[in-house]
Amino acid sequence: MLSINEYFEGKVKSIALSNTLGKSTVGVMDIGEYEFGTSTVEYMTVISGTLIVKLPGAADWRSYGPNETFIVAANEKFQLKVKEQTAYLCRYE
Repeated sequence: MLSINEYFEGKVKSIALSNTLGKSTVGVMDIGEYEFGTSTVEYMTVISGTLIVKLPGAADWRSYGPNETFIVAANEKFQLKVKEQTAYLCRYE
């Protein structure tokens, strides 16, 4: 069954799914700045748009565009800046 998630007063929305590759979400983010926490390892791939990311322990921000992936370890927090509406795929391990 699919489930819908909504965060940051509706500015981030995703649909969760589970298939042979495991658990994932496909979602969209509106313009803004966000901080997320992880409970598992997360593989975040940008589908459309750009995510500007500050990973745990990193001193600098880095931009990720379409088809680029970043990985966040379990039990960490990471920050995002979104300058244009952006779509993503997040796979959990």
